[in-house]
Amino acid sequence: GFIGFHLCQRLLAEGREVIGLDSMNKYYDVTLKQARLDRLKASANFHFEHVDLTDRDRISALFQSAVPETVVNLAAQAGVRYSLTNPHAYAESNLNGFLN
Repeated sequence: GFIGFHLCQRLLAEGREVIGLDSMNKYYDVTLKQARLDRLKASANFHFEHVDLTDRDRISALFQSAVPETVVNLAAQAGVRYSLTNPHAYAESNLNGFLN
């Protein structure tokens, strides 16, 4: 998202290695997400994983292989209206995704 993109840019500018995760779902414009991702991929220190945080096995394997020093979780299913009509999808993404 917007905040994650700018955080990644900042960390990359500081010379840090960044692994970005995103499910690239269609809730927001995927072309905008892809454009931001393409800008980040221009850095040799940026690595991207197309993964849903609710995929516990993939997240666990990624943490075991990458062994990150710091984790910043900005992922969340946005939209109050969406949560009213799709409460289980909202809880799965925001609660289980965070837990994983």
